[in-house]
Amino acid sequence: MFHQSRIDRSLAGDAPWLFLSPHLDDAVLSCGALMEAQAQGREVIVATLFTEASPGPHTRAAKSFMNQCAVKDAGHLFAARQAEDKAVLEDMGIQAIHMGAVDALFRRRAPRLGSSAWDRLLPEITHRYPTYRFDIAIGRIARGDRRLIGQLRTDVAALMGLTGAELLFCPVGVGKHVDHLITREAGVAHPENLVLYSDFPYDLEAEPDASRLEQMGYVPWNWDQGLAAKPPRIRQYGTQADALFPTGDIPVKAETYFVPAS
Repeated sequence: MFHQSRIDRSLAGDAPWLFLSPHLDDAVLSCGALMEAQAQGREVIVATLFTEASPGPHTRAAKSFMNQCAVKDAGHLFAARQAEDKAVLEDMGIQAIHMGAVDALFRRRAPRLGSSAWDRLLPEITHRYPTYRFDIAIGRIARGDRRLIGQLRTDVAALMGLTGAELLFCPVGVGKHVDHLITREAGVAHPENLVLYSDFPYDLEAEPDASRLEQMGYVPWNWDQGLAAKPPRIRQYGTQADALFPTGDIPVKAETYFVPAS
C-alpha cells in the first residue's frame, strides 16, 4: 500500500508552513528551493531564533567569525545580517520573524562577582561556549541554556497558534552546532506537525544521526525542484556567502527532509 508522507499530504493544500531557522541564513541554505516554490501558493514564515550578538569583549572564536565576515563590530554585523535576511525572504515572498536570542558565539554565562574583570582579561571564562571547535560544534548543549530552551519552546508554541501552521520545519542537527540542536529542541514538542530538515552545508561532510531518526520513526523525503535558483539566493547573504563558500562555488544539492514513516 502506497504511503503518502506528511509533506505530500500538505502539498495538496495551501495551509501555512513555519520554518525554524537557527541563524540568519540557515533556512534558505537548507530549505530555500522548497520554501520559494511553496511561497507562491501558501503563507510561508521563517522564524530565526538566534539573531543577536552581545557587546564585547569577545572571545577569539567570535572575533574570528567577525573577521571572516569582514565586519569588525558585532552589532553592525548582526544588523547587516538581519537586513540581508529580511531582504532575501521578502524577495522570495516569505515572512521573516527575528526572535532575538543571542548567537552561541556571543552568549555569556550568568554574571558573577568579579566577572567584568575576567571579561576584559579573558572573555572565554565569561562566555557559555568559549570556543567553536571544542564547545559549539561538539553537540553538547550547556546546562545554562536550559532556561533559554524553555523560553524558545514557549515562543514556538505561540507562533504555531498565531500562524496556524500545518507543518513545522526544524533542523535535524547535522554538524552538531548547539544552536541548531537547540532549534530542534524548540520544535519537537509539536510531533503532529514536525518535519526535520538536513542542515546545509554541514551535510556536505557529515550525516544526520541515523539512530535518532530511526528511534523517532522518521525517513528521508527529497526535494529537487528549483535548485538552480538557490546559489543566487545564498549569495544575497553578502556577509556570509564568502565565508561559507570561500572558493565561490556553491554546491547544488537536493534538499533532504525527514518525515514519519507511517
